[in-house]
Amino acid sequence: MENETQDKIAGDSTRIGQNRENYLLPLSILVSSIILAGVIYSTGSSDPVLTEQGVGKAQASVLEEEVLPSKGVVLPVAWGNRGSRLVKAGAIDVDKFKAMYEQRGAFTKEYETLLLWQSDGKLTITKDNAGYLLNLFWALGLASKNPILDSGEMTDKVYGGAGNFASTGGWTLAKGNSMDHYSRHSFFALTAVQQALVDKVSRGIYRPCCGNSTHFPDCNHGMAMLGLLELMASQGVSEQDMWKTALTVNSYWFPDTYLTIATYMQNKGVEWKDVFPEEMLGIDYSSASGYAKIASRATLSKQQDGGACGA
Repeated sequence: MENETQDKIAGDSTRIGQNRENYLLPLSILVSSIILAGVIYSTGSSDPVLTEQGVGKAQASVLEEEVLPSKGVVLPVAWGNRGSRLVKAGAIDVDKFKAMYEQRGAFTKEYETLLLWQSDGKLTITKDNAGYLLNLFWALGLASKNPILDSGEMTDKVYGGAGNFASTGGWTLAKGNSMDHYSRHSFFALTAVQQALVDKVSRGIYRPCCGNSTHFPDCNHGMAMLGLLELMASQGVSEQDMWKTALTVNSYWFPDTYLTIATYMQNKGVEWKDVFPEEMLGIDYSSASGYAKIASRATLSKQQDGGACGA
């Protein structure tokens, strides 16, 4: 599976509030046995011998399927022709964008359709395309005209201007400078009610790579989530479904993070299907500092997450 977030294109651009703690589920321990469906069969006996290791592997597999369904999750939005509109506006340089994926051997028919043609069905996020959608939503959030970008935290003079963040300086796949497209294009005509919903929900969605909410989209994940919220609001998605979708998408963008959080909740007796998305996305769980506290309490090994802030 490709991982779009591994290649760093952000250069030396600044991101405020970054404090990364990254985690992976433990690797399976290789032993002189055959592991089948979570049960270890001894090579010297035809009788299955259930071990603690086998149980742990089975439980981890079940939990991963709950958090990151292998078949993907259908999102409550259609992409339409927004890819081609981003290209036409210059927010995406089609040659640069295609070249990046072709070098990886990963520019699929699905990717071409989303970038250049009309895609009327609901979007489905999977482990394979999560990074690609991240980059499309990043461009959409960056380029879409919105008051959050015009007068929010990004424009605070203390940071030296909106161009000094990873979400802006790091977007090198546009024609010209990324700031030539920052909050410049009218891809949405949100009503006052829809904009208020985007503003409200964006303030409550954090990401574990940074310490800020989506209302302060200083990295690519934040800017991409802002684009997704605008897309959902424009298509009449309810607030409840916006929270639910945001948690799903964050989980695919930071898989190890949310598997850790899901394990923590499971240890507290709460199944992933029963969690409150708004709570899980909040500062106590999904911010860098909040997640660090959760991870320190979870029985998982520290490793390298896939949530780097690059294309």
